[in-house]
Amino acid sequence: MNTNPATGQCLCGAVKFRISGDFESFFLCHCGRCRKDSGSAHSANLFSSTAKITWVSGEENTRTFQLSGSRHVKSFCLDCGSVLPVFQPEIGLLVVPAGSLDSQIDMRPDAHICCSSRAKWDKDLASIKEINGLPG
Repeated sequence: MNTNPATGQCLCGAVKFRISGDFESFFLCHCGRCRKDSGSAHSANLFSSTAKITWVSGEENTRTFQLSGSRHVKSFCLDCGSVLPVFQPEIGLLVVPAGSLDSQIDMRPDAHICCSSRAKWDKDLASIKEINGLPG
């Protein structure tokens, strides 16, 4: 349960938002569409059918893209390209990229999803060496 609103922003700070309410689920999606959206192994999105978003600043600096013939939607900042929350009214769902939040959340991901589409290089990543900071 989230008693305090979660806050977040894009990388450049042009867009700021507040989420009031609870997240119901948290998924790491490995589908090809989410990999393209994130440029990474998966997207990390929080979902809520009851939470509300308030755009604190920069709402006019956001754009939403919906892939033709699908329910796949993403919202982003026009200046820096950071992914941002998007409300999908046709299914009544708020989708919040976890990395866009500045607030700490008390949830861990519920599951990896669409694993049949997982990139071949995204296996056993826990065994790769860790570097605190940039490689030197």
